[in-house]
Amino acid sequence: MAKLTKKQKEAAAKIEKGRLYSLKEGSALIKQVASAKFDESVDIAVRLGVDPRKANQMVRGVVTLPHGTGKDVRVLALVTPDKEAEAVAAGADYVGLDEYLQKIKDGWTDVDVIITMPAVMGKLGPLGRILGPRGLMPNPKTGTVTMDVAKAVQEVKAGKIDFKVDKTGIVHAGIGKVSFDADKIQENAAELIQTLIKLKPTAAKGTYIKSIHISSTMSPAIALDPKAV
Repeated sequence: MAKLTKKQKEAAAKIEKGRLYSLKEGSALIKQVASAKFDESVDIAVRLGVDPRKANQMVRGVVTLPHGTGKDVRVLALVTPDKEAEAVAAGADYVGLDEYLQKIKDGWTDVDVIITMPAVMGKLGPLGRILGPRGLMPNPKTGTVTMDVAKAVQEVKAGKIDFKVDKTGIVHAGIGKVSFDADKIQENAAELIQTLIKLKPTAAKGTYIKSIHISSTMSPAIALDPKAV
């Protein structure tokens, strides 16, 4: 096991072992335990009482964080020529179609979100093996396959993120930066948690939200009290 650095030991010492913090306390503490010289991302991991192998217990959705993610989201709009100006005006970083499809075939995936139109999805099908594992395949359920390209681009730029429970039953998401005020981290986390609660599958039995942890890029995780949210 790798040895902890002095800063990591100091950060760990600030977290009371075995304690479940309130969301407000955890949001303030995460700023204290982050020690990197760069603006670390703040991430949340929510363990759900679902079996993702069963279709009726899959949890997937989108949420617009009130204060954004703090990250400059790179958006590729794969659209027909008549929609290009609309996508550019909305703030898309890359706009086009065939030339970008070819770039993706050649291995280029240097974007965070791809937005496209229903008519273009047929061309994206063969690229599933490249885009799927990277979480870049557009999906109507997350609003990234739409005729209202401008709105979709604006929402993503403003802090709209999509999430999906993984095979172990955990939802991971970035909810801000340590430079955010503690109340902004708290409000972003609360928005995601409340969205997850609304998406609880009817087939899920027992405790739905089993555990919640927040952490920064380089910090130890802080356990939150699921009952307090």
